[in-house]
Amino acid sequence: MNKILIANRGEIAVRIIRACKEMNIKTVAVYSEADKDALHTRLADEAVCIGPAPSARSYLNIKNIIEATCITGADTIHPGFGFLSENAEFAKICEESNIKFIGPSSKVIDLLGNKSNSKELMKKAGVPVIPGSSGSIKGLKDAILIAEKIGYPVMIKAAAGGGGKGIRIVNNSSELETNYKIVKQEAKMSFNDDEIYIEKFIKNPRHVEIQILADEHGNIVHLGERDCSIQRKHQKIIEETPSTAIDEKLRNKMGMAAVKAAKVAGYTSCGTVEFLVDSDKNFYFMEMNTRIQVEHPITEMRTGIDIVKEQIRIAAGEELKFKQKDIEFRGHAIECRINAENPSKNFMPCPGTIKEINLPGGNGVRVDTAIYNGYTIPPNYDSMIAKIITHGATRNEAIAKMKRALEELVIDGVDTNRDFLFDIIKNPNFIRGSFDTSFIEKEI
Repeated sequence: MNKILIANRGEIAVRIIRACKEMNIKTVAVYSEADKDALHTRLADEAVCIGPAPSARSYLNIKNIIEATCITGADTIHPGFGFLSENAEFAKICEESNIKFIGPSSKVIDLLGNKSNSKELMKKAGVPVIPGSSGSIKGLKDAILIAEKIGYPVMIKAAAGGGGKGIRIVNNSSELETNYKIVKQEAKMSFNDDEIYIEKFIKNPRHVEIQILADEHGNIVHLGERDCSIQRKHQKIIEETPSTAIDEKLRNKMGMAAVKAAKVAGYTSCGTVEFLVDSDKNFYFMEMNTRIQVEHPITEMRTGIDIVKEQIRIAAGEELKFKQKDIEFRGHAIECRINAENPSKNFMPCPGTIKEINLPGGNGVRVDTAIYNGYTIPPNYDSMIAKIITHGATRNEAIAKMKRALEELVIDGVDTNRDFLFDIIKNPNFIRGSFDTSFIEKEI
C-alpha cells in the first residue's frame, strides 16, 4: 500500500494516520467545510474537502470520497468506525474501482449487517443466539404471534440497526402494537431500511464482546473480551477488559464461539462479536460489527497488539504473525468516553470553542483525541471528543489511574460528561464489579 485515504474524522482519523506514519504509508485526510481546521487535516500528508458540514453531503457522500481517492492517487481506503464503515454498497464500489477497502468484503458486510440474517447464520453454525424471530418479521400479526411464543418482555429491533437506534422493549401486546410502528419509522429514517425483528429481552445482562482478527489465509484469533455493560440508552460509556462477569472457562468458550462465527461468515480483517451474558452465565450472540470499535484501545493496552496496523497488514494480504497460543493478556484496562454534552440537561450536546485544555498523562494512561486548545467543536457530528484509557496490573490499579486521569482532565469552554464519568468510577458497585446494563438508571 502506497497511500491510504481515511474516510472519517475526529480521533479515529488521527489514530489511523498515526499508525500509517509508523508504517511509512502516506495518508490522505478528507474533511467537511466544518472540519477545515480539524487535527486530522493537519497530520495527514494531504487533505481534501469533500463537501458541506452535513454528513450526508460529506462523510456519507460516496461519490465525493471515491473522487478524492482517485484525485490523490490513494490506492486504499480505511473507513474507521461509523459513517460508511459498515456500508456494503461503499465497500462494493471500492472493489469495483480497484480500491482496497480495509475491512471485510462487501458480501460479508451485507450478510452480517442485517442483524436478523446474521442471527440465522450463527444459529446454523451452532453459536448460541437469543430466542426470537427467524429473520425479519412480516407484519404486526406475525410480531404478536412470535412475542407470545417466546414470552414477554421482548425487544423490537431494526434489522440494519446500530448505535442504540431502532430498539424498543415491550411488555405486552398493546405496547407491541404501539412500538411496532415507531421502530419501523426509526429504522427507515436512520438506516433507510424498515426491516425489523423480535428477540427475547434478557433482563439485566452483561454486554460482553470478543475482538477477533482474521487474515485472508484462513487464520483467525481472538484478543479476549471487553465488557461494555456501562451504557446509557444502549450507548456505551465505559468499557473494560477483562470482564468481571466471566471466568476463564467461559472466556475460552466465548472466544472460540467468536472465532467460529468469523469462520462461518468467511470473515477477514478485525471485527467484534457481541454477546449478552445472563445471570446464569449463559451467553447469546447479538451481532457482529464489521469494523474497528471505539473501544479497541483497551484491548491494545492489554495485549500489546496494534489492531489498526493489523487491519492494514491483513488488507495488504499478509498472514497474521501470531497464533492464539502466542497472545498474552496482561493486567486490566478501562476506557472512558469523553463527550461534549451536559448530563444535567438530559445530556444535551454542547458544541463550542475550547478555551483551555489539559490532557492527563503518566504511566499507564493513554488519550485518543483530536481536540486542541482553541479548537471549535462543530455541532454537526457525534459528541464524543476524546477517550481516556488506563492500564494497570490489577483492576483496582486501573480504576485508581482513571480517577487520577479524570481529575487531571481540563476542558474549558464547553460542557463535558467528565464529572458524570467520575461518579460512575467511584461508585461502590462499580468498584466491586457488580453491575449490568441497567447500572446507570439504577445507580446514577
